[in-house]
This record gives sequence, C-alpha cells and structure tokens, in this order.
Amino acid sequence: MYPLRVRVGLAVLFLAVVTPQAFAQSAIGGLVRDASGAVLPGVTVEASSAALIEGSRTAVTDGAGQYTIADLRPGTYTVTFSLTSFRTVKREGIILRTSFTATVNADLAVGALEEAITVTGASPLVEA
Repeated sequence: MYPLRVRVGLAVLFLAVVTPQAFAQSAIGGLVRDASGAVLPGVTVEASSAALIEGSRTAVTDGAGQYTIADLRPGTYTVTFSLTSFRTVKREGIILRTSFTATVNADLAVGALEEAITVTGASPLVEA
C-alpha cells in the first residue's frame, strides 16, 4: 500500500488532468443580417438540443448584430433566428465538440406583415 502522501498526490494529479476536460464547454456565436447586408439588432436566437438539461438557451443580438450563447454541452444543436416582420430561419445539425465555438451566421428576409383586427360588441337594445 502506498503512503497517504503518495495517494493524495496521485488524486490531485488525476483531478488536475481530468477536471478541465470534464467541464470544458462549447459555444455558438455569429452575426445576423437582413437581405441587404445590414446588421439586425434585437433578433432572438435560440439554441436547442437534447444535450441541454433545460432543452434550449436563448440570446438576443446586440447593436452590431452579433450574439453568443456560451456554456453549451457538446452535442447536436438546432439554432433558430426570429424577429418580428422577418421570416424565421432555422439551422439544424450543428455539432458542437468539447471546447469548440461554432460560428452560425444568418440572413433574415422580410416576411409578410400580418395584422389582425378583432371587433367585439353587442347590438344596443332599443325600446319601442
């Protein structure tokens, strides 16, 4: 049997080698533009995967049209870009490996503007 000092030293060495790999995380980031090439701030970006405990994570593009979703587990992801008045873009099959940042850019096209008008009321009662 090894002395206690040697066993503790081996345990510390093992944790120093294994721990960074066990907690290594990946990320998805990129740039979102419109059809003319102008950047789009305020786009909701959702990364979903079975690898995530919560199922999905979201971010919003900044003033430069850039986003980052960090601390993602390795796995296969679907990234969805959505903004009012634009068509939703979905990118599937994005594979993240350990300690990897995937660049996923998107170009959103203008969608159809939808408007709904709801009229509620009752006819007035008239006494004759």
